[in-house]
Amino acid sequence: MPRLTNDKGSLVTMANPKSTSSEAYRKLRTNIQFSSIDSQIQTIMIASALSGEGKTTTIGNLAVTYAQEGKKVLLMDTDLRKPAVHRMFNVPNHVGLTSVLSSQYKVTEVLRETGVEGLHVLSSGPIPPNPSEMIGSRKMTALLEDLKEEYDVILFDTPPVLTVTDALIISSLCDGVILVVSAGKVKKDLVKKAKAHLEHVNARILGAVLNNVQVPKSRKAYYGENA
Repeated sequence: MPRLTNDKGSLVTMANPKSTSSEAYRKLRTNIQFSSIDSQIQTIMIASALSGEGKTTTIGNLAVTYAQEGKKVLLMDTDLRKPAVHRMFNVPNHVGLTSVLSSQYKVTEVLRETGVEGLHVLSSGPIPPNPSEMIGSRKMTALLEDLKEEYDVILFDTPPVLTVTDALIISSLCDGVILVVSAGKVKKDLVKKAKAHLEHVNARILGAVLNNVQVPKSRKAYYGENA
């Protein structure tokens, strides 16, 4: 059975489900669910302007919280340049999404169990020479339509919005986008630029997550935080 945390303990929702950090991820899940009254939000992309803002950590924990609620969840690593989801869940990555899109494997052959009931991972697979073309292919669109029949929630981890076009392509396939912003790291103008890029392709931005906020020790003690 795969381990549920990596060296950095980034899956706090499993390691310490009673922590304030875990509660914050559950609140994020709830906010997403209530962000739309008239339409279902089934496919969600977690984005960031730059790398290192905590996007993958956010999506991993969000996926766990959806599964803990009883949903059937798929976490797809569509970062075909610097994939990281497989390391977070400690699953193999010698085959994955690119193996399916290149017709080498069926998707059922590359889906990975995570040890979290109801949560599967579709890792990136081998890094291809043409990531943008694979992500934007008709085969990708058809694959997503099939997966939507099988899963209640599908989450997409992607490259940073301002680095390559891949994230913008994925955003056009999703019901909503959450923008992760690292406090004190990324400049406001870059966040605005990333938001503008997403809006240019008519992505539906559901909201933003302010990450890496320093919580005073007194507040941690008050809420019983020990992570």
